[in-house]
Amino acid sequence: MEEKDRIGYLREKIEAVDDEILRLLNKRAEIVLEVGKVKLKGKMNFYDPKREKEILHRLTSQNSGPFPQQAISPVFHEIISACRSLEVTLDVVYLGPAATNTHLACLEHFGSSVQALPREGIPDVFEAVEREEASYGVVPIENSTEGSVNRTLDMFIESEVKIGGEIMMRISHDLLSLDGRPEDIHKIYSHPQALGQCKKWLRKNYPSIPLIETVSTAKAAQMAAEDSSTGAIASSLAARRYGLKVVKSQIEDQFHNYTRFLILSRQCAERTGQDKTSILFSISHAPGTLYQVLKHFSERGINLTKIESRPVRDRAWEYVFFIDF
Repeated sequence: MEEKDRIGYLREKIEAVDDEILRLLNKRAEIVLEVGKVKLKGKMNFYDPKREKEILHRLTSQNSGPFPQQAISPVFHEIISACRSLEVTLDVVYLGPAATNTHLACLEHFGSSVQALPREGIPDVFEAVEREEASYGVVPIENSTEGSVNRTLDMFIESEVKIGGEIMMRISHDLLSLDGRPEDIHKIYSHPQALGQCKKWLRKNYPSIPLIETVSTAKAAQMAAEDSSTGAIASSLAARRYGLKVVKSQIEDQFHNYTRFLILSRQCAERTGQDKTSILFSISHAPGTLYQVLKHFSERGINLTKIESRPVRDRAWEYVFFIDF
């Protein structure tokens, strides 16, 4: 068989497999619809993150190749998200605008078949979840190089929402512009944290041009789309959304640059046996009171992964402590 004929034969086999995959996807969707009817009758939650995690773990552990191991979870994550949308429209608010890293984290966790709704500020995300305008919210809590997002910490003092989970995402920043030509950039816009995470690269490559802070990386991308002399530090999603070209990718100073995002919910997450717990508390202003609290963790062999204090707004020199363990 000649090479051209061989290619044609193999492509026909691929198309047959694709047709079978499509048939099975629709078969899965039919079963999911039946599950949805049972959940509705039993007044059960349509979104079950524990169950979804179990499915992904089972599939990745069963994969024998040659399909790439790292691709199993993203592929089935989207299948699960699409099938879930047949049961219920899941509204998720996030710190916007669209194409920010928080938007990316939202899609990474819930899949692209959710109704992702941007909110202007972190308090707006908390309020939308608290008022049942959305089922879940996504906000940043901490970056591995720039530290905590204090506005998120402060909102937990004021709000009754719970933490339903977390998303750990590596943050990669791209320098974007309209034409993709580095010599045409005469000013660079971005969010203060993004500028801080790329400051060494910027100092080396653009030492004399103005660096201008914006409310978000997506806003910076939007401004770059309106001015060919402007560069923006933003995500690849922002490049696609605003029609920009990548001048240079992965310009962050630290490759291991991660941001932790929290999933906001009105209910506590179901226990799995592999959980992280977050608490906040205040104590009397007396010697040893913080030690008296923390010693209980040590005595029980519990490791603290985060401890931070924030001032109580209406009482000078009093603090609330946030602990993850």
